[in-house]
Amino acid sequence: MDGMPMSMPTGTVPSSATSTRQSTPSLMEPTSGAGMEGMSSMGSTAETNNDCKVSMLWNWETIDACFLSKSWQIKTRGAFAGLCIGIAFLVILLELLRRASKVYDRYLIRQHLKKTSALAATVVNGSSETAHGALIAKENAMTLASTIPFRPNIFQQAIRALLHTLHFALAYWIMLLAMYYNGYVIISIIIGAFVGFFTLQWESISPLGGIEGGNGIGRDGTGCHG
Repeated sequence: MDGMPMSMPTGTVPSSATSTRQSTPSLMEPTSGAGMEGMSSMGSTAETNNDCKVSMLWNWETIDACFLSKSWQIKTRGAFAGLCIGIAFLVILLELLRRASKVYDRYLIRQHLKKTSALAATVVNGSSETAHGALIAKENAMTLASTIPFRPNIFQQAIRALLHTLHFALAYWIMLLAMYYNGYVIISIIIGAFVGFFTLQWESISPLGGIEGGNGIGRDGTGCHG
């Protein structure tokens, strides 16, 4: 009995081999988990680097700076330079709209004076007996015509309202860009204001005060309606 070998049942695996097989997957699981965590951390880092840089304090951000929406994100220095140039032109356009409103108001006033003066001259020529009396009466009629108040018709007022609305909307848009407190944007706005006023508001100034020929309709010095 002692010399006979012990037989083992067919298909039985030693316990040591079973424990080895069970321990092998457990050693691999932490490695795969660490790899996934590393990939996720790299992905989150990449997303963080592409986030918009928005500050409500004074800043000099250029790359990845966003304005008004996430889709308006600056990716290159060339794009940021184009943004600054575009903002300067927006401010110049604002001065152009302001000048257009003043020019249109003067045009309406000239048309009004022309009509009233012609009507007054017709009345004077038919009622005056002498040339001297007609001349005096004509001058009085022109003075009277200049004092007659003028009210634009509905079509003229619609054009004035359109110019005012465009001026207001563009000014509000520029104000929103300035609220990002970006130093380069603020400088661009200042340069645009200087160039716009220098080129578009260069007019003759009357010694009596105000702009010569500037018979604006209810506007103050800033071009706003009173």
